[in-house]
Amino acid sequence: MPVGIIRVFTTEDQKILHAHGNKIEKLYNLGCINRCITDQPKGIYDVESEHEAIPKIVELAKEMEEKHAVDGIAISCAADPGLELVRQAVSIPVVGAGSCAAHMAKTISNKIGVLTIANEVPAPMIEIMGDSLVSWRKPEDVNNTADLLKEEAKEKSMSSAKELINDGAEIIVFACTGYVTIGFGEMIEDQLGIPVIDPVEAEGNMLSFILRGE
Repeated sequence: MPVGIIRVFTTEDQKILHAHGNKIEKLYNLGCINRCITDQPKGIYDVESEHEAIPKIVELAKEMEEKHAVDGIAISCAADPGLELVRQAVSIPVVGAGSCAAHMAKTISNKIGVLTIANEVPAPMIEIMGDSLVSWRKPEDVNNTADLLKEEAKEKSMSSAKELINDGAEIIVFACTGYVTIGFGEMIEDQLGIPVIDPVEAEGNMLSFILRGE
């Protein structure tokens, strides 16, 4: 039961490319075909970069269905870029990391903190979490996915996580799947003792539920 994992961060590093798929394979026993869009080494981090990425995501999804015969697709980005357009373009189930993570967070707590790299929380996540979103933070000098690969980003992101706790958050959800790539959820849970919602785990969970229920 192969699924397609669309990465919106362009990379030739195979470890990074396969990071999300490897996690989903381990947790849910779903075979993953991992692909990234082209010419976006900084990923999606604002309206312009998202607008640029959406046609690439749609075409990649169509290719995955036609050439690789995947049974489902995850857009592995918390902004859910092009989600509805992809659903219209293919005939298989499609999920977005952001909406999956937001739904999971809301089932656990009504005091959610969001850690992001953008200047706002993705609209799909805000819509789902509603009043349960108590605070969000963007670490200093972390402005795109590539920045998360810098060692200093972890320290700054940890400071932002502490601020979320001080703001009253009882759970933290990532509004960037790049945090999953660097294993930051485990760092927060180990150092701060607060649950973290991992959007990659959430999208894998939803795909597994949908496909095994069909």
